[in-house]
Amino acid sequence: MSQRTRDENTEVACQRLFSIYSDPWTIAKLIPNQLYELIKPSGMYKQKAERIVKVSRIIVEQYQGKVPSDLEELLKLPGVGRKTANIVLYHGFGKPALAVDTHVHRISNRIGFVKTKQPEETETELSKLIPSELWGLLNGSMVEFGKNLCRPHAPLCNRCPFTNECKFFRQRNKEDVNQIS
Repeated sequence: MSQRTRDENTEVACQRLFSIYSDPWTIAKLIPNQLYELIKPSGMYKQKAERIVKVSRIIVEQYQGKVPSDLEELLKLPGVGRKTANIVLYHGFGKPALAVDTHVHRISNRIGFVKTKQPEETETELSKLIPSELWGLLNGSMVEFGKNLCRPHAPLCNRCPFTNECKFFRQRNKEDVNQIS
């Protein structure tokens, strides 16, 4: 439900859904429109309701009602990409997993930790640089950092504690100095 949705709205939709339907067996028996009002705060609720019912049915039929705890199996579920699968592995199963979303990808490249074009490449490169015991914490930390300081547009570099290490900041200041000269 979190795709293209603010975390706050996802949280409201999840609380509403799981307060009424708490297991995949129950959800698998529903038709999507029975979920519309519950998950409406997450946006694109019709498509998401269809996906929730479909995934619940797959989990019941193919995994005996248990969410898979393996990356490859999670990726087989419709609508589950690497980021979602890694979040499930870390939060649901306590496994080391590196979830790379737009914030992690943008910030890692902006600071200069990696030089990659795609989030999957960023995941691979970061996993070489960062100890596995920190992978799970990285996503949440960078999401907050990306929302509050290292924003996509108009980053607040003047308030950032990483300016000494940041490739973007150095490049930006170099351009500002050249424009003044």
